[in-house]
Amino acid sequence: MSNLLWKSLVVSPAVLGATLLVSMTAIAAPNSVKSEVVKTEVSPTKAQEASTSVSELANSTAVTEVAQQPETFPQAQQTKVNVSGLANSTAVTKVAQNTQTLSNSQQQTEVNVSGLANSTAVTKVAQKSQTLSNSQQQSEVNVLNQVNNYSNEGNNNSVSQVTSVSQFSDVQPTDWAFQALQSLVERYGCIAGYPNGTFRGNRALTRYEFAAGLNACLDRVNELIATATSDIVKKEDLGTLQRLQEEFASELASLRGRVDALESRTAEIEANQFSTTTKLVGEAIFALSDTLGDTNAGKNNRTVLQDRVRLDFQTSFTGRDVLHTRISAANGGFNNRFDLGTAQVGPAGGQRLTSEGTQTFSLSGINGSNSNNSVNLDWLGYYVPIGPANVYIVATGGTHSDYAPTNNPYFEDFDGGNGALSTFASRNPIYNIGGGAGGAVSFKLGKGGGIFRPSSINLGYLASDPNNPGLGRGIANGNYAALGQVNFNIGSRVALGATYVHGYHKGGSAIFDQGGFLQPGTGIEGTAQANRLVNAAESNNYGIEGAFKLSDKISISGFGTYSDVSGKIDRRDNFQAWTYGGGIALADLGKKGNVLGLFAGAEPYALNRRGFSGSDTPIHVEGFYKYRVSDNISVTPGVIYLTSPGQSSNNDDVFIGTLRTTFTF
Repeated sequence: MSNLLWKSLVVSPAVLGATLLVSMTAIAAPNSVKSEVVKTEVSPTKAQEASTSVSELANSTAVTEVAQQPETFPQAQQTKVNVSGLANSTAVTKVAQNTQTLSNSQQQTEVNVSGLANSTAVTKVAQKSQTLSNSQQQSEVNVLNQVNNYSNEGNNNSVSQVTSVSQFSDVQPTDWAFQALQSLVERYGCIAGYPNGTFRGNRALTRYEFAAGLNACLDRVNELIATATSDIVKKEDLGTLQRLQEEFASELASLRGRVDALESRTAEIEANQFSTTTKLVGEAIFALSDTLGDTNAGKNNRTVLQDRVRLDFQTSFTGRDVLHTRISAANGGFNNRFDLGTAQVGPAGGQRLTSEGTQTFSLSGINGSNSNNSVNLDWLGYYVPIGPANVYIVATGGTHSDYAPTNNPYFEDFDGGNGALSTFASRNPIYNIGGGAGGAVSFKLGKGGGIFRPSSINLGYLASDPNNPGLGRGIANGNYAALGQVNFNIGSRVALGATYVHGYHKGGSAIFDQGGFLQPGTGIEGTAQANRLVNAAESNNYGIEGAFKLSDKISISGFGTYSDVSGKIDRRDNFQAWTYGGGIALADLGKKGNVLGLFAGAEPYALNRRGFSGSDTPIHVEGFYKYRVSDNISVTPGVIYLTSPGQSSNNDDVFIGTLRTTFTF
């Protein structure tokens, strides 16, 4: 029996085990292209990745290891698996899984395998899942060309093992090989497959996939022999293995060639990698915009091509934390806004024009340095879990939406280029009251599984002049905004949030200014009446947010905020401001990854304010259609319609048309 066994196995070119991928993701929004599930978990909501390295595994007969670690901060998430130090392998099975589902049924995984040594069989599965999310995610995944044939697999969020060939829905049970492999798998438990019951991949490469499964069974039998348990290997199974091996000889030989190529490519990547702790995530936006219609505003504007580039260096020191160092450059900032034809208002007509219709790509740099493509450090923030809390510390460019869920799936992209066109449609303006530097802490309350999903409490403090030691400035004596929010889900389709923000604003400041991000003293949204202060004032702001998923592809969301502003010196700073809006998003319309969004509401406005003219409610209507060209390119045409801009029906209505192209990398 031993001679027959070794003769059968010696000729085996078993080189590579099954490469089986499993997809995993969260809601959100909109940087992920998967239909979102409404979430209320505390999340940093910008970008996150984790990496796991396993090296120096040698001289082992068989190793089966599953490494899985939950991430704390999600937004653009990646899992990188490095396996090195293994050589002269008879059979190696390598599985690397990234937890994001991308559009066009394309999913890519970066797999590094090098230095394979003295291993009979190795199976390695690495996966990371996220626990904190904000209804959206953005995704970048790299893949080696040698494993492209094994991409586009599955869309189930589990990594549990399949031990029966009958669970592979795409393998024909009438094929003799099916019967043979089924017997081997169920007897020796040698294949792990997709829990959603598929075993598909490229239809033309089914034989390669089947050969990979056969190779895993050969490895398993080889392991049993090496561990002195060969008595459980039946003679008839050896004959079956020999026949299957002959049937798939060319495919097995091809798999061996792919492993050799992977070893060479991986060695090159490891020798030239950017950093073992840092990942670069980038976004570039080209936006062609103009005002439409023969109005006074239209006559005052010309067609423009504007841009913005963001490079975010994401560094993790422990695998659970992340440091964001983001630089940006743009030319569509405050000085290059459209003239909406509104008159200046306020005492002596000295207040700035309305900030309605501001688009997300106009936000770049800090304090007005966003109109000439100057390079700026516009975000420096650190997320780290400490005990039961998730802590956020930011040195510059912080906003409340960095840590508090906004409950506006598909529209919210954190001022990126894959959500709504305008900042107003992206999220409740209450999150744009104040900004800059400070910190936040988030707690999860309760556990999932019931009707009421885990709740979260978010507390944060941001100061607009943290680095200036002058009078009335600094971290505690200048402009600041303190936020408290309770957020929870009802089932898997309803998310609700209640938000309170207390702010202090110096004279000449604006209420909804994101810490002076666009221009000091100017809001990034809303009218001048609801933003500009004559002298110092305090504000108490109360907001609600909600989202409801009618189905996996239809989401309805909305928000409302009431602001009570009290002047410290001038009675003209005593006023109430309102803002509200709602929208519907249709995901995967026409193609997986596409989004049609319709949104309408009133940007922040203040009627009958002392010393300010304008008594009409301004309405903002927006429609856009994001078309996903590929995993890394999207094109979004859209229109923004503004009625009574500047709170006056005497001003012409304005149409702003935009064609936005976004590259992510």
